[in-house]
Amino acid sequence: MKSATGSHTGTGSWLVQRATALVLALALPGLLIYVLNALPADFAGWQALFAPLWLRVSMLLTAVALALHAWVGMRDIFMDYVRPTGLRLALYLAVIVTLAGSVAWLAAILFGTAWSAA
Repeated sequence: MKSATGSHTGTGSWLVQRATALVLALALPGLLIYVLNALPADFAGWQALFAPLWLRVSMLLTAVALALHAWVGMRDIFMDYVRPTGLRLALYLAVIVTLAGSVAWLAAILFGTAWSAA
């Protein structure tokens, strides 16, 4: 019987970690160059910068990749160094809620009602 706290073979986690690292290595420099080329000075400039749908989608996908990458890393750290099962599960839950909440918050910012007027 498998434990509820880990004991995976690791291949899937390894692939997720490498795939998300590749996505981040490609997306982050591109997004940084895009923002630095525009460098808006006021709120209207920032709204115009993030108005294109392709940019909002790519930012959200990059955030999902970052959250998955962080989850695999944190899960591995907890599996290796946190022995009490209850504490480990509580830490898992805290990390999942934080990462999922951050991605959901970004989605609300990027695709919220304020963008429908833009």
